[in-house]
Amino acid sequence: MSVGKLGPQDVVTTSPDSQLEEVTQRLEAENVGSVIVTENDEPIGMLTDRDAALAIHDHNDVGSVSVADVMTERPVTVHEDDDPVTISEAIRDNNVRRFPVVDDDGELAGVATLDDLVATIGEELDNVAETIEAQSPDYSP
Repeated sequence: MSVGKLGPQDVVTTSPDSQLEEVTQRLEAENVGSVIVTENDEPIGMLTDRDAALAIHDHNDVGSVSVADVMTERPVTVHEDDDPVTISEAIRDNNVRRFPVVDDDGELAGVATLDDLVATIGEELDNVAETIEAQSPDYSP
């Protein structure tokens, strides 16, 4: 399985000149914790619900702040053909939980998260457990 198959391909995106109030409404409406900031279909930043919450400390009129002012620039990306282990390594190396997935042209193809990785590992472990139980009828967890 590749990274491109882990998470959703329909990603919530925004432009860097969007206002924070608009984007936080989209976070709520879409029930997601982040939006990917794009220009010409390429990820240039990421804005998380945490980024939005912390913006309160730095801005008087937080709702009218542009996404560019509070987003994380140049997010760590993973390629859609990468092995899921790449996400584990990226989490370790960069201390982040969400990764834009890009194609060969660097364009946004999806998003993969720590949650996606954990869910996939859980499914794989279920498959392993079923195999063990099928091959060892006397085995009982």
